[in-house]
Amino acid sequence: APSAAAAAPAEEPVPSGHVLKAPMVGTFYRSASPESKAFVEVGQNIKAGETVCIIEAMKLMNEIEAELAGEVVKVHPENGQPVQYGDPLFTIKPD
Repeated sequence: APSAAAAAPAEEPVPSGHVLKAPMVGTFYRSASPESKAFVEVGQNIKAGETVCIIEAMKLMNEIEAELAGEVVKVHPENGQPVQYGDPLFTIKPD
């Protein structure tokens, strides 16, 4: 019989780096509008203060800025997904 550990799906490795977390509850958007390209992509180098996403809270669009410069290694939520305060948004490998 196969072991229980072998039957469990392998977990995706967690990328190391700084985790930018949601500062509020709302809906996560990667771009300013459905027709626009995403603010940032995995592999892109960003600067501190650069807009990386929008969180819509109570019909207000809040631009979320990078806390530090570095390379985006992971985007955690899907576009249009609800996020809670403290949820990871991006993992950034600092410069």
